[in-house]
Amino acid sequence: MLREDKYFQSLGEEELWQRYCSFLELSVEQFMETQEHLLKEQIELVAESPLGKKIMRNNKPSSVEEFRRVVPLTTFDDYETELNKRQEDVLAVKPLEWCHSSGRGGSFKWIPYTSEALEEASKLFVSYLILATASRKGEVKIRPGERVIMHIPPRPYASWAFCYHASQAFSIRLIPSLEEAEGQEFRERIQAGFQMALRSGVDEIASISSVMVKVGERMAEEAQGMRLSSFMLQPKVLLRLGRAKLRSKMEKRPMLPKDLWSPKAIITGGTDTSIYKESVAYYWGQIPFEIYGAAEVPTIAVQNWTRKWLTFIPYFAFLEFIPEDESIRSREDKKYRPSTVLLNELEVGKVYELVLTQFQGMPFLRYRIGDTIKVAALSDDEAGVNLPQIVFHSRIGETIDLASLARLTERVIWQALANTGIKYEEWAACKDYEEDKAFLRLYIELKEEREAAEIEHVVDEQLKAVDPDYRDLDSYLELQPVRVTLLSEGTFARYYQEKVKEGADLAHLQPPHMVASEAVIQQLLQLSG
Repeated sequence: MLREDKYFQSLGEEELWQRYCSFLELSVEQFMETQEHLLKEQIELVAESPLGKKIMRNNKPSSVEEFRRVVPLTTFDDYETELNKRQEDVLAVKPLEWCHSSGRGGSFKWIPYTSEALEEASKLFVSYLILATASRKGEVKIRPGERVIMHIPPRPYASWAFCYHASQAFSIRLIPSLEEAEGQEFRERIQAGFQMALRSGVDEIASISSVMVKVGERMAEEAQGMRLSSFMLQPKVLLRLGRAKLRSKMEKRPMLPKDLWSPKAIITGGTDTSIYKESVAYYWGQIPFEIYGAAEVPTIAVQNWTRKWLTFIPYFAFLEFIPEDESIRSREDKKYRPSTVLLNELEVGKVYELVLTQFQGMPFLRYRIGDTIKVAALSDDEAGVNLPQIVFHSRIGETIDLASLARLTERVIWQALANTGIKYEEWAACKDYEEDKAFLRLYIELKEEREAAEIEHVVDEQLKAVDPDYRDLDSYLELQPVRVTLLSEGTFARYYQEKVKEGADLAHLQPPHMVASEAVIQQLLQLSG
């Protein structure tokens, strides 16, 4: 019996909820007391290590106030020499796993994970499953043996380590198994997982929202001309397909994934969940449950059963927040040291850069993770959660500044495109110039016949609706700053295949949506012909 399994035999529903989800019942004061206690433990662990001494400048703070005063804010540059060489002798605690990030900035960040941190992450994985499947406070609908489709990159990505150690702590049946998925290309893993689920069924699906929508679109398209194969003639598969076909025919629409499966929950991460949640619900039958995390911290915040906003987790990292104006000033003036606020000082509607100090003997102290969040509310009254509620806002460095009036994030552009109703395959955006004016250049592959000028107009209109600052560009400057370049059908698929042939890592198989480099743009144009 695995470590977490035994609690499902010995505890009742209320006790299980308290073990895995009680953080949602904390007050702000209790949250901060928990954070302070764990921070002091962390200081004791790392203060005498070579890397800890380097970052804390030989100080050993005795309070939160002293810690924030004497320890400088850091970025990965402050750790790169030691961590990218995987020097374990400089660390406070010997790591159980070395993981790396997606490498979005052009190079990987190597991150040592202690056994204590992975144990905490494994316990929280059970919390995800409980919260994702619950429809009310205190409801526990899962048991050991849940069948879970997980779309994760292979080792040594951090998400693989989280998944592997969770499966060693709580009995789950991964579809496909980690061993089966190890040698498969990402798209093959997705296809294999759903093919296996036609036989076995599925309880939860963990993926990225945009992937879920694309899978739904393709299944709907392929269902139109579906032909029976030997695989489909298996009794369980045939029965599932027959029921799905009957349901779709009764509702006079193409067969959709929700006709084939009725999972207890769909769990998503990524910046696009709020944009695609309605589309996910259309194809898969339910609103997804969102998790916000990073390679450096398995989970920063999670939703509750209301699916509205995200609540911070107190157990992985001490949280500080740089107000947006301070964050911008510090990026423009590298010598400026921005101030931070704590959880009890957050204000509704404000944007903050996130600063994390890891717990469980991990190395990052006052670490600028590179994300900004926005405070949506100071509580979720419907759920009875009395902690600040947040949404992911943007990645720092992945915004497009127009005339110093509007800063377009990936989330804003994504939302505007979704609102237009345009059918498209993929897109990439960058800042471009005409004479002395800056504008947004959007490279987009459509799935329908439209003119570039028409796309420019509807995207501009939706950006005005989504972003008040963008609206000011027209009223102040009489400027319509959207320029569209249409890419031919199959451009992004060809880009993907070229990167696969080059042996590119998973994170680089698709071009970035925001601030795409000149080299990426030129490759897309060449592939488009």
